[in-house]
Amino acid sequence: MSQKKQNHAERRTLWAIYKGIEPRHRILLGMGFMGFSMLGLWVSDRLEEAYPPTADNRVTRVSHSDTAYSELPMMQPQVIVLKEGTDTSQGVPQLLSNIAACLAVCDTIRTTLGPRGMDKLIVDGQGQVTISNDGATIMKLLDVVQPAARTLVDIARAQDAEVGDGTTSVVLLAGELLKEVRPFVEEGVSAQAIIRGVRRAAELAIARIDELAVTVDRADAAEARALLEKCAATSMSSKLIGSQKDFFTRMAVDAVLRLDQEQLDEGMIGIKKVAGGAMQDSLLVDGVAFKKSFSYAGFEQQPKAFDAPRIACLNVELELKAEKDNAEVRVDRVADYQAIVDAEWRIIFDKLDAILATGANVVLSRLPIGDLATQYFADRNVFCAGRVQKDDLDRVCEATGCRVQSTTTDLAAAHLGTCERFEERQIGGQRFNLFRGCPEAKTCTIVLRGGAEQFIDEVERSLHDSIMVVRRAVKSHAVVAGGGAIEMELSRHLRDAARRIEGKQQLIIAAVAKALEVVPRQLCENAGFDTTDFITQLRARHAQDPDRFRWYGVDIEAEAVADLFAKFVWEPALVKTNAIASAAEAACLVLSVDETVSSQKAQDPMPAGRPMPGR
Repeated sequence: MSQKKQNHAERRTLWAIYKGIEPRHRILLGMGFMGFSMLGLWVSDRLEEAYPPTADNRVTRVSHSDTAYSELPMMQPQVIVLKEGTDTSQGVPQLLSNIAACLAVCDTIRTTLGPRGMDKLIVDGQGQVTISNDGATIMKLLDVVQPAARTLVDIARAQDAEVGDGTTSVVLLAGELLKEVRPFVEEGVSAQAIIRGVRRAAELAIARIDELAVTVDRADAAEARALLEKCAATSMSSKLIGSQKDFFTRMAVDAVLRLDQEQLDEGMIGIKKVAGGAMQDSLLVDGVAFKKSFSYAGFEQQPKAFDAPRIACLNVELELKAEKDNAEVRVDRVADYQAIVDAEWRIIFDKLDAILATGANVVLSRLPIGDLATQYFADRNVFCAGRVQKDDLDRVCEATGCRVQSTTTDLAAAHLGTCERFEERQIGGQRFNLFRGCPEAKTCTIVLRGGAEQFIDEVERSLHDSIMVVRRAVKSHAVVAGGGAIEMELSRHLRDAARRIEGKQQLIIAAVAKALEVVPRQLCENAGFDTTDFITQLRARHAQDPDRFRWYGVDIEAEAVADLFAKFVWEPALVKTNAIASAAEAACLVLSVDETVSSQKAQDPMPAGRPMPGR
């Protein structure tokens, strides 16, 4: 081989080595932009050392070097925007992943829907056991961490706060909407086009509910009460207290009707729980009731009942005890020390005398009432209770018309409240203070009885949902049939509307129509019915005569399709409109997300006292 050919072969070998260096290795070497030129000069220097330049090969080498430099790639600087460890996912795969996460959450609570729904037993990190079939409670306790799936938790919480019922239905509707539109996402349909179709379908469905809703005349008190009882019974039919729904239905309606019908403040309904006894031992107190607080010696001598009592509510500590602050007093005589002790006693007795001077015979305070004050009031036939909870004391003030006083200096009879009767009563293993016949504000208290603690907690949640449903029914007086009847009618209506629409919107609205059938379908599955047979019958009835069969749904008791409005399976229309609107917005929110950025979790701080590594 000639010298010229050998030089050319070695040049190509060096150039191949140069091109084979990975960019990350160049960055580690700190070359930057000028690194390519420096490496090229290094290659050229090595060539000159190995092959001294001559007139012939200089031209060849320079020409080859220029060609090599012209072939060098232009490297761009690496731009780092997010912190190291941040995870970013985007595009259609990420959207499909979000939909799959939402469907997984829906599958968790799917079996809790309806009168034949199952309960969930959830154990938290502290070992606390909760048994419930309430959608909002389950979603809250699941501790969902997937960002998109947490949207379903939020809509369940909003549904519970707004109307009190339909929390499971709203989650199932949102998940079914995402399930039905997922094929469009996989086929490349624009997410914005899908969102427009879903929102348009939701508007059509809500407008149809407004057309179908039946309004009950408020002038007829008996008819209005019957409406409220039917709505409460429908809500309780899927709860743990469904076996005693007649008893608790009357209790829920009575509690709501005792409130101010203009404000309907559910905060004026207190719910207390006493373990033991049966559910039928629960009672409704027309007024305020709370558990007896801690009491000192001498409490047994106090009277336990008053007619038309004079009630004083205080935020004053009536207890004689050593001062908290350190103090030093220099005295020269024993009489001076006795004067200081007498002054301390005089301060507490001045407070007690000021309270007694107002004519109060029931004294309540948020702060402790000590043994001295307890014995003082007992000797004068006055009832007292200290350490009363703030919410209980506030309800007593609202109900009796008294005002909380933080000092006894200017305490007067005008600051006192009254009611028809006060008494202390034994309920189960607890003593309760009852204030009945409160004239200033309409309020009531429900005392629940039951066996296990988890059982009473679920009864409380079920009763709260029914109270919220009755409260909404009082405000609107517009109802629709339950049992999946309204969902089947809306599905038929959307299918008919889709036929009159052109383009992709037709398919999307038809998909929403199919998604609405998830409620009757799941009711059938949970009850053990033939889902295909029931859904086919309902579709045929609603399509045959929409006016006649509009209220046909799944009758769980008769195990057939029937007119549920005639069977008084009623729900407030607001529950359905809010559920559809919330489910549609949640589905649109998930569809509008095309990228998820997850920051790296912060490292736990080092526990105090542990030495640093290497020390």
